[in-house]
Amino acid sequence: MQTLYTVMESPIGPLLIAGDGERLSTIGFPSGKGHVAPRENWRRDDSAFDAVQDQLRGYFAGERQVFDLDLDPQGTPFQREVWRALTEIPFGTTTSYGALAARIGRPDASRAVGAANGANPIPIVVPCHRVIGANGSLTGFGGGIETKRWLLAHERERMPGAQASLF
Repeated sequence: MQTLYTVMESPIGPLLIAGDGERLSTIGFPSGKGHVAPRENWRRDDSAFDAVQDQLRGYFAGERQVFDLDLDPQGTPFQREVWRALTEIPFGTTTSYGALAARIGRPDASRAVGAANGANPIPIVVPCHRVIGANGSLTGFGGGIETKRWLLAHERERMPGAQASLF
């Protein structure tokens, strides 16, 4: 099946959005570890991802906390298990790699969970930015630590009784 893509402007910079037109498989950042560029065999179709863009705009506007999209992330069964667990981390909250490993029934697999988290092809929608170090430190993120800090602050500011960010 043909991979389609578009580029969307956002408060954190342009986002590359890709998939088969029905299911979302990739959100990429313009630079850094999470840099994704369209492949030669991908076709640009700016109308293919209206629902994705609408939901992302709602998220960035503070009007959406949960995404309702058909996802098709490509990964191993373990990675997909971790990515499913990421979608269960509530908006505005964080968890550690160890806690996420325990949540999926693999308490000794925090490093493997960290690797799967880093391989997440659909950041923001699959909220890998909500995973932090056990000591509360911000750890790697495909869009860069500043983007992760922005996303976490954006969510915390929209929580009832929100306080100033510690980051």
